Amino acid sequence: MAQEELEIEIDKFGKVTVKTIGIKGPRCLEVAESFVQLLGQEESRELTNEYYEAEQQVRSHIDIKRKY
Repeated sequence: MAQEELEIEIDKFGKVTVKTIGIKGPRCLEVAESFVQLLGQEESRELTNEYYEAEQQVRSHIDIKRKY
């Protein structure tokens, strides 16, 4: 079973980058969009190769890591 991840990075200027990993097909946009709604205006969006792959059935798990 594939693992889904959501990587959220906040730089020292407050710019937030959200990257979906292992989420196939258009569903990755749905997941990322939920964070855009929380954070506010979106500056840009870049689609990865995973966007064009077929969706898979996965089990979700949230793991929060902090980088200092």
